[in-house]
Amino acid sequence: MHGYELRKRLNLMLGWGRVLSYGSLYPTLKKMLRGALIEETGAATAPVTRRPRIVYQLTDAGHREFQRLMAEVGPAAWEDDNFDIRFAFFGRADMEVRLRVLEGRRTRLQERLDRVQRELAMTQKEVDRYAGELQRHGVESVEREVNWLSDLINAERRDDEQGRPADGPPAASPVTPQ
Repeated sequence: MHGYELRKRLNLMLGWGRVLSYGSLYPTLKKMLRGALIEETGAATAPVTRRPRIVYQLTDAGHREFQRLMAEVGPAAWEDDNFDIRFAFFGRADMEVRLRVLEGRRTRLQERLDRVQRELAMTQKEVDRYAGELQRHGVESVEREVNWLSDLINAERRDDEQGRPADGPPAASPVTPQ
């Protein structure tokens, strides 16, 4: 697909919390071209007043690199900058990989939550009402994500016990009010 369509689809996949800019998309596409991970396959038709749109396609090397990246389970896979993107493509990862990434993310967030709660207890008297509310909001957001990750991990394990294929989507878990 061409860059505009690719940006639109990725932004849709990543949700409202993350927007991919043209300023990061096109340099990345150029880097992928230089690395032979994608290739230009032609031009999409465009209105006469505009230049033709360049259409990109994943190469065999690009497919292999994608598979390699999806199999990684180390800290880069669960850090803030990479987790959302990895999660958007979880359906293409093995169940064991998904579990390790989810557990790593949950552990990292739990460590962050514990540290923030300790710091909050020490600084609570020093902040005004609004700074305190912002801190509370941050803590509640991380707590919600930890609970969400726990639900996903439990669903993955249930699917494994029930013999669901490793590449299938996780079973839906009931939503519990917080």
